[in-house]
Amino acid sequence: MNPRAPQLLAADANVALDLAQKNDWVLDALSTIRTRLAGCSLLVPPTVSDEPAWLADHAEESKTRTHARKFLRHHRTWGFELVRAIPLGDAYVEKVAARLLQSELLPSTEANDARILAESAALGCFILLTSDEHLRAIDFQRLSFELAVFDLTTPVIATPREAVRKFFR
Repeated sequence: MNPRAPQLLAADANVALDLAQKNDWVLDALSTIRTRLAGCSLLVPPTVSDEPAWLADHAEESKTRTHARKFLRHHRTWGFELVRAIPLGDAYVEKVAARLLQSELLPSTEANDARILAESAALGCFILLTSDEHLRAIDFQRLSFELAVFDLTTPVIATPREAVRKFFR
């Protein structure tokens, strides 16, 4: 890794909503990441960015609507950057996501998860913070093999709890 290159982390929507709820593990993970990786950027990929926006207006539970709105209002203050487009393009991301589904690394019903992972890799993120069980269950070696076909580096997929316990302490 180039020591001068910015260190990029991606966050899934569940992390964003948990942050809005002041979840201790998310708060600890972000504090630890900021301490250990000063100057890193916390990115919210496009597919993830769309979810809080949709939930803010359409979630069935009022708490979920409230937390989604809170994240959207405060994401900059909390150090998150909403990414609206992937420089490699939507068609490229779709091709990568389709490959992840075709290779059965994710169930066929998890197209959004495939996009989130493809976007995170295309952005050059070295960690994807998520609590999503489908993403966490992916075989890292197989994922690395599939992403190498697209000349993409594989992000480590970790929960906020794992980020604190395994990587930084």
